[in-house]
Amino acid sequence: MTIKETIKSLIAIKQQEIPVPYNPREVELPLNAKKIITVVGVRRCGKSTLMELCVERILKDGVSPRQIAWIGFDDERFDQMQTSDFNSILEAYMEMYPDIPIKDVYFFFDEIQRIEGWELFVMRLFKHYSKHIFISGSNADMLSEELNTALRGWPLEYKEYPLSFGEYCQFKGLSTDSYLEQDLAKLRMAFDAFVHEGGYPEVVLEPSRAMKDKLLQGYFNTMIFRDLIERYNLSNPERVKYVIKRLMAGMTKPASINAIYNDMRSQGRKVSKDDLYDYAEKTCNIFLLYKVTKFDQSFKKETSALPKYYCVDNGLRQSVLIPGRDDDGILFENAVYLQLLRNLPDGEKICYYLGNKECDFVIQTETAVKQLIQVCWDMKDKETRGREVEGIREAAALTHCADMTIVTRDQEEEIDDSCGIIHIVPAWKWFLGR
Repeated sequence: MTIKETIKSLIAIKQQEIPVPYNPREVELPLNAKKIITVVGVRRCGKSTLMELCVERILKDGVSPRQIAWIGFDDERFDQMQTSDFNSILEAYMEMYPDIPIKDVYFFFDEIQRIEGWELFVMRLFKHYSKHIFISGSNADMLSEELNTALRGWPLEYKEYPLSFGEYCQFKGLSTDSYLEQDLAKLRMAFDAFVHEGGYPEVVLEPSRAMKDKLLQGYFNTMIFRDLIERYNLSNPERVKYVIKRLMAGMTKPASINAIYNDMRSQGRKVSKDDLYDYAEKTCNIFLLYKVTKFDQSFKKETSALPKYYCVDNGLRQSVLIPGRDDDGILFENAVYLQLLRNLPDGEKICYYLGNKECDFVIQTETAVKQLIQVCWDMKDKETRGREVEGIREAAALTHCADMTIVTRDQEEEIDDSCGIIHIVPAWKWFLGR
């Protein structure tokens, strides 16, 4: 089958399938922005669903399914596709529907970053043929300055993640706006499940625990082999897996690549330290891990300090690691990080504070610290309470930030401190913005 025949087949199959009913997500893509809509995020988090929901709204506006040209490039038949083959998309559609003007066609390109040179084709398509272009991808290259330059400022970018807690409740059929005690109890129980299960949509809807783990392990292996090994032409998959699992196991603590390197050398594994740094960077490029730097008023010290790494999904982490004694606290902090990340405005970043004491998250703009967040699963112990309060207090004194929150599993109070009011908030309420 030629590339053109494959494209025709995929377009026809998709037109027969739509519309497909999906649970709504918090992100909604615009329909007629006259921009190239880009959706990026980790594999299987729901990027395609966002575009499917967009198609559903387009059809409700009276657009014919024949005007939808959906092509998923994560298909082995495109493995040998060249840049010169992109014109086959236009040729295929025009041969299928010669009576439909190309300007009226809505193009959806899923995982398009797999084909080299896609940027030039998309720009040509947008400039000369159609203003209705939606693309998705699971690599941070799609967020790069180079891409924005290549597309001449036309992209409108959206980031997608696994389910938030609010979306998780919606998938589970739980009300999040009730104040009845029995409903609040259900929310607390749902939050505990969410922290350990994570938010991959397909996994959340799967009733079998064994199948959940199988799905997550499949996602992990696909990311390793498809998104890392194949895309970046890396060798030794087991070595790549080892480094990623070490970073997952140690997340929420400053991570030393040098320590991992020394451990591997002591085990007799031949490895380059530069390769290990490269593995960590590329794992962040595919959104499997996120790197958080240490807050410091000196840029040089900030960039030279050890970073922390967080994982895109708690369930994914749990499916590939042996359960540990401190998992509750680690998973809780990771969930808080992901919630902060999904709501982070452009131009702001998340750091961690470490001085004499520690504060888990520092939200800063280019000119000031906006918010301090401390995370503690259980503050009932007096020593633990003192440590958490002192950590956020020290960070507040240094940064002159008075917006202080400690997120806990189920405790709630306010502390009138010398640096301002410290809000202690139960997690389910904080995650739902209540």
